[in-house]
Amino acid sequence: MKFDIIRLAHAEFNVTDLERARDFYVNALGFIETESDSHHIYLRAIEDANHHCLVLTKSDVPSVNHISFRVGTEEELDRLTHFFATQNLPIRWLEKEEERGQGRAIRIQDPGGIPVEFFCEMEKAECMLQKFNKHYGAKIKRIDHANCNVRDIDRVNQWYTENLGFKCSEYTVTGPIDNERLWASWLHRKPSVHDLALIHEKGPRIHHIGFWMEDSKSILDACDYLSSCGYYSSIERTPGRHGTSNAFFVYLRDPDGHRLELYTSDYFTGDPDWDPIKWHLSDPQRATLWGAEPPISWKKEAMPVQNILTGELMEIGEPMIYSEIRN
Repeated sequence: MKFDIIRLAHAEFNVTDLERARDFYVNALGFIETESDSHHIYLRAIEDANHHCLVLTKSDVPSVNHISFRVGTEEELDRLTHFFATQNLPIRWLEKEEERGQGRAIRIQDPGGIPVEFFCEMEKAECMLQKFNKHYGAKIKRIDHANCNVRDIDRVNQWYTENLGFKCSEYTVTGPIDNERLWASWLHRKPSVHDLALIHEKGPRIHHIGFWMEDSKSILDACDYLSSCGYYSSIERTPGRHGTSNAFFVYLRDPDGHRLELYTSDYFTGDPDWDPIKWHLSDPQRATLWGAEPPISWKKEAMPVQNILTGELMEIGEPMIYSEIRN
C-alpha cells in the first residue's frame, strides 16, 4: 500500500502565555507571524511559501496538540481515512479553517498514541527567502522533523514503514549482539535523514521538533543572538554534531518547556539502494560524535500530547519490556 505523503509540514504547541511565546518565537527566533487571534499565533519560517509551519495555541497546560504531514492530493486524504478506519484508530476530520489557513484535514492517534494530522491544501504566503533585510533572530529556514517517544517501538516502526511507506535512514539497537533489539529509528518521506524519529521511551510524548538552519555558523550565531536577548537559559544542549544523522545541532527549550532542535548538515537519502546505518546504544559517538553526554533533562524530559477526540492529555506509560512485546 502506497500513500503520497510528502513531508512533515507543521506542528502545534499548546502554550500558557501567548505574549511570552511571541517574544521567544518571533523576536528571538525570528519566525514570521502570518496572523494571530486571541488564542492562536500562526508562524512560518523564511523558506515557507505557505501559511504556517508552527501554531502556538493558548492553553492552561503546555503540551503538543499535533504534528502534521502534507499529502499530494485531496484524494489521498480519503484513502488514508479508509485505511485508518481498518486499523480501528481514533480519527477526526477537520473542516476548512478549523486550523486557520489550512484546508480539509484528518487527525489520528497513531498506534503509539501520537496525534498526527494529514492535509493537502494550505493558503499561500509570501516567501521571505530573498527578503534578506527582514531576516533576524535565529533565521530559521523550515521545519524538518519530529522526534517522538513511544512505548512499543517495534509496533510503531513497523506500522509507519510497512503501511505508510516511510523509509529508514538510521537505527539504534540495544542489548547483546546475539539478542539485539530496536531502540530508535529515523524514518523519512522527503530524501533527507528523517521526517519522524521514534524512540523506545516513556510515552506517548514529543521529544522535540527539528527546524532546518542554513549551516553550522548560523546555529552558532543563533546562540549568540538568544543569549544577547536574555534567553541564555533556553539553550539546553549546546552545539555539537550527532553521530546519528551527522547533523550539527543545538537544542532549545521555550518558556513552556517545548524543545526545539536547530539542525543542519544531514545528508541525501533518495537513492533506492540506500542502506540504513546501524548504531548501538552503547556507542558514545552515537548521540554526539565528539563524545559529550547530553544533559539529564534532554534524556528524561519530553512534552505530553493531546487526545484528538477529547483534548485531554494522553496518559504516559513506561516503555514496554521486550518480553511483553513478544507476548
